[in-house]
Amino acid sequence: MQKMFRQAMSLNGYWQMRAVGETEWNPAKVPGSVMQDLLTAGKIPDPFYRDHEAIALEIAAKDYEYEHEFIVDESFLKADYVCLLAHGLDTLATVWINSSCLGRTENMHRTYEWNVKDKLCNGKNIIRIRFDSPLQYVEKMQEKFPLWGPDHTIAGFPHLRKAHYMFGWDWGPKIPDAGIWRSLELVAFSGARLLDASILQTHEADQVWVDVLTQIETYEKSEALNPEVVVRLMHPNGFVQEERTVVCNGHADVRIQVKDPELWWTQDLGNQPLYQVEITVGQQNKVFDQRSYRIGLRTLTVVQQPDRWGKSFAFVINGVPIFARGANYIPEDNLLGRTGREKTERLIHACKTAHFNMIRVWGGGIYPGDDFYDLCDEYGLIVWQDLMFACAVYRLSEEFQANICAEVEDNLRRIRHHACLGLICGNNEMELAWHDWDLPKSVERQKDYLRMFEEDFPAICQEIAPQTFYWPASPSSGGGFRSPNSEREGDVHYWEVWHGLKPFTDYRKYYFRFCSEFGFQSFPSMKTICSFTEEQDRNIFSYIMEKHQKNGSANGKILYYLSENFKYPKNLQALSYVSQILQAEAIRYGVEHWRRNRGRCMGTLYWQLNDCWPVASWSSLDSFGRWKALHYFAKRFYSPILLSACEEGSTVELHLTNDSLAPVQGKVSWFLKKFDGTVVAHGHEEVQISAMDSRILLQVDLNSQLQSGHARQMFFQYEGQFGENHSSTGTVIFCKAKHLELLSPDISLDMEELDDHFEIHLTSQTFAKYVMLELSEADGVFSDNYFDLLPATPYTVLLSKKFLSEDLSLKEVCEQIRVYSLIDSYENTIDSHRLTEKGSYIID
Repeated sequence: MQKMFRQAMSLNGYWQMRAVGETEWNPAKVPGSVMQDLLTAGKIPDPFYRDHEAIALEIAAKDYEYEHEFIVDESFLKADYVCLLAHGLDTLATVWINSSCLGRTENMHRTYEWNVKDKLCNGKNIIRIRFDSPLQYVEKMQEKFPLWGPDHTIAGFPHLRKAHYMFGWDWGPKIPDAGIWRSLELVAFSGARLLDASILQTHEADQVWVDVLTQIETYEKSEALNPEVVVRLMHPNGFVQEERTVVCNGHADVRIQVKDPELWWTQDLGNQPLYQVEITVGQQNKVFDQRSYRIGLRTLTVVQQPDRWGKSFAFVINGVPIFARGANYIPEDNLLGRTGREKTERLIHACKTAHFNMIRVWGGGIYPGDDFYDLCDEYGLIVWQDLMFACAVYRLSEEFQANICAEVEDNLRRIRHHACLGLICGNNEMELAWHDWDLPKSVERQKDYLRMFEEDFPAICQEIAPQTFYWPASPSSGGGFRSPNSEREGDVHYWEVWHGLKPFTDYRKYYFRFCSEFGFQSFPSMKTICSFTEEQDRNIFSYIMEKHQKNGSANGKILYYLSENFKYPKNLQALSYVSQILQAEAIRYGVEHWRRNRGRCMGTLYWQLNDCWPVASWSSLDSFGRWKALHYFAKRFYSPILLSACEEGSTVELHLTNDSLAPVQGKVSWFLKKFDGTVVAHGHEEVQISAMDSRILLQVDLNSQLQSGHARQMFFQYEGQFGENHSSTGTVIFCKAKHLELLSPDISLDMEELDDHFEIHLTSQTFAKYVMLELSEADGVFSDNYFDLLPATPYTVLLSKKFLSEDLSLKEVCEQIRVYSLIDSYENTIDSHRLTEKGSYIID
């Protein structure tokens, strides 16, 4: 029996906290935060409700202290080295144990360690942590050294290594929280300690060499101590390989040959087998320290090669260039203690369901916790990882430089082994800002930028994570302020559709190599709006609704695009619905265009995936995880095999895009129909396409059929069937949706319950545009939504029981189901249903 010498004691759990100067203590929970603890204690209202955000600034202007009592036994104190490990203190924290000050922190993104062996006593001990106000700190620093930041943020935030979004963003509130936001533990070591472990891969034909490079610290003074490192590699099938070596001068390197490796792929291209790497430092029957990692065997980088359009920018996994399909991820809540693996998994699962193969961690938030990367490993999503610098000018003092370099080292050591990690990016939009934006530009601050993102950070990345691609900024053409938003190379942020009020078709003018940001706003669902409003607030220009719209001109932009495309909605529910249709259509235009030009463009990451509070924003999943129309559209336009239409006037081109590893063949059919289903013209064609390719299939000119105003009374339907498991469908209209002469659809529903889902069978008598299903009370995820229902053509939608927010019977689902289509948004139809004798639901 081996004896483990490493001991760990969690300090998570129940603490007490109070504002400095107050006498009354409040119960607290670690991990957590000041705002969360005060909210739980009933001392403050929900900062997300109505205009309570203002209270958060009052709270953030104060200092707070946390205290906890814990017991240490004598065996713990006999260890050679005992340390306090703080995995996340937000942000200006001073830490005491038993009245001895350990130190002060100034970075919420770092892990801090203090030697506490001589500070602890046998029995009862007390730890106290004081958090100074981040507001007061940035205010004082900004007075001394003014730094630029966006207008919608609290001035001075770039001085503090704290999640930038907490100081406000054009989608987020000003809630600069504080507290112990990640785990806190005491760890005792005897004999030796595993300080660091780096896992590298060398891929050859039919084999992979796994190199485990370790750094060991020894404590025992006896010269007889000669620890060894044992590395066990457990294959996905349970087979175990083991290699060992003796520590020499604080290092021990082990190489393992893996024959016939199981490769890790993105979720659309293959499986995600994970190997377990267990590293043990010991001697004979003693185990001094041990760590375990999960890795995926794969090669993953970004390839840039000159071509006829400029220079490529393509992620290549296991030698295969892929088209990146995904979105930008922001922190999941402003009160970080309310996040966790379950919430993150729902989000990542929604990404997989919508056929994502990539997710970008935006640089103004936090470095996600280990669960995030574990889930991306398991679900097969590549992570584009920004470092946490965004839309700001930084002052590189000697202390600040040391602080941020330690931050980057800490986080790269933590995440570098993950199979999902595909790219490290220095910052969000700062190279672009220096090049194009109107901000104070000093030579000194520009030198600071270059030192950070083009010298220090790439050097750290090369040392700590040498097998991960480094990119200086997003967008960028490679650095040096050289055309950072170029159409010819690098990645691009494109915002003329939305900020520039350009039509959706404007996307088709550009052939970016990789579009890592583009977006369009919408309002959340009525259920979400009701969560933060009272009835009198429910007007988009009310005081409360504008408090939950952080982009000053956004409501006007939504209404502008609405006026261009749709009839004026009859109420707020209709406006919310139509705004989501606008958003989904805007992003669809861009994605389908760039996917049609696969090879020239090799990736789209729309802005943004999620919200951190209930708000009008660019997200496709709102703060409750509710799917907006955009996420359902993404499930269609990100399908690996995509049949898409490019219409211009009365001409329609059909294109087929194949992102799979195998060639595809099948049949494509098209129809020009009246809204009652009458076929005016039709055609079909047998098609085939190579793997990883995109091409035009056919072109149809419908000018003669669409003359004399018939365009307002017809639609173009296309469908492709590619084998048994792949189909792709869609419709095209030939005028703006507001000019369509839609007929009342008279949609009928019939429902039945199966073991793991409910089946909803729909039929419409006429063409129904943008049919939406929702539950009035519970939340759920439908297999399809916001779809066009074809006349007299039955269509079945599944409602999974697994993702219902509460258990529902068939009767309860029937009572809650609602159906809505475009005509309901402006005509005086009845937004309800009735039960027929046969158990069907007819939408009146």
